[in-house]
Amino acid sequence: MPMVMRGGALPEVIQGGMGVGVSGWRLARAVSSAGQLGVVSGTALDALLTRRLQLGDPGGDVRRALAAFPVPELAAAVVDRFHVAGGVAAGERLRAQPMLRVERGEQAELLTVLGNFVEVWLAKEGHGGPVGINYLEKVQLGLAPGMFGAILAGVDCVLVGAGVPGYVPELARRLARREPVTVRVRFDGGEEDYDHRFDPVALLGRTGFGSGAGTRFGSGAGPGRPAAPLRRPDVLAIVSLPLLASYLARDEATTPDGFVIETHGAGGHSAPPRGVLRLDAQGDPVYGPRDHPDLAKMAGIGVPFWLAGGAAHPERLAAARAMGAAGVQVGSAFALCEESGLVAGLREPLRTRARTGTLRVRNDPKASPTGFPFKVAELPGTLSDPAIRAARRRVCDLGYLRVPHRTAKGTVGYRCPAEPEAAYSRKGGAVPDTEGRLCLCNGLLAAVGLGQRHPAGRDEPPAVTLGQDLDFLTDLSPDGGPYRAVDVVEWLTGARTARGPISQVVPPSAGWGP
Repeated sequence: MPMVMRGGALPEVIQGGMGVGVSGWRLARAVSSAGQLGVVSGTALDALLTRRLQLGDPGGDVRRALAAFPVPELAAAVVDRFHVAGGVAAGERLRAQPMLRVERGEQAELLTVLGNFVEVWLAKEGHGGPVGINYLEKVQLGLAPGMFGAILAGVDCVLVGAGVPGYVPELARRLARREPVTVRVRFDGGEEDYDHRFDPVALLGRTGFGSGAGTRFGSGAGPGRPAAPLRRPDVLAIVSLPLLASYLARDEATTPDGFVIETHGAGGHSAPPRGVLRLDAQGDPVYGPRDHPDLAKMAGIGVPFWLAGGAAHPERLAAARAMGAAGVQVGSAFALCEESGLVAGLREPLRTRARTGTLRVRNDPKASPTGFPFKVAELPGTLSDPAIRAARRRVCDLGYLRVPHRTAKGTVGYRCPAEPEAAYSRKGGAVPDTEGRLCLCNGLLAAVGLGQRHPAGRDEPPAVTLGQDLDFLTDLSPDGGPYRAVDVVEWLTGARTARGPISQVVPPSAGWGP
């Protein structure tokens, strides 16, 4: 049964789950309170948790959410370890948290559970609207613990893209029953997969993370009596074409509750073009007719779907619904609003440059370590600037996009093409694969004010991603000034006279149509 809003209808607008902390709890709560589906980003929430605590947790929001965690001893241990009253001193490095691992990664998994719980709990606080969370299937080691933490907090919808999420509906069902799950983790450089087991009850009962961590999760259910199942969230698969949607819908076990059809104009990661990769004069991938979704086929699958990528216009919402969609997913219009996690020092120049036509958003085929094209907003002082990129010392100290591989000794190692070239080569990676790669983990955290501090003022520079259609600013921010999430919702869904026929408002270049 697909998710419904208050009043029994599907949401017309899904707020995109953008970046690391850009789609934070404040933004998701604002959108859900306005009657649509607010979504938090599920990437790097363990880092957001520990760094917010180290910066003092102004207002006490993180600690308030942790106090609601069902195993208070574990939450208290994390507060004891990471919270710094008043925040760490200026220029002082932020304490690192353990990285997710194929083996012996329990401490990182616990922080992932807690980080996801906190973000969803805060997004749901104080209103009755549904809240979703967005994951990258590419970040495989964090998917199960992250989803479990979100389910504990009552998340209503899980959106998964950047991969083939056929196993996610069953994963959600099993996690809602607190059952152990297995995720097949892909190894780099070979056909070998690894069956990574995640047992939520065992993790929250035996972590060794800190004092008092021995309490058995679910023990309140009584001896020999299992804890009541949690509510299974809806699952929306983010795909680029009906072909993958049809494949997933062939089997009840892999059929999601809905699809988001995301074209290449959307922000963040994009699917590569079908066929041989060709680049235009600016170095962006060239997409052709085969990359445009056939919405008649999509409607024929019989599963609710939403359109994303250049969808931030009232007329395009109307056009999407006329073509059989339940509505649209919108990212960039929310990324530039006041509740967005982007720091004001980035939001304001981005709005100004976009309004004056001087902001370029590249679909860079090399920027992301995942190998997927990634939208990079070109803004001075960010990683889009070649001088800034060259001055940054390459380091891989967060590791969300690193992938496991077998070492020459047969053990498990990890590598990322955005790490230092010599280290990547030493681990068996091909040095040409490092060319042009950006450390998105550090760059996206810096964009929300949580970047690592380095000696001599060499703090991590930010990376900013947006969609390539920014025309919404003509209406939402005609003078380049601030606007709020509710303004986006009301503009998109309110009564409005169309500027022309749908065929003119939504041209084929928007990526919709056969």
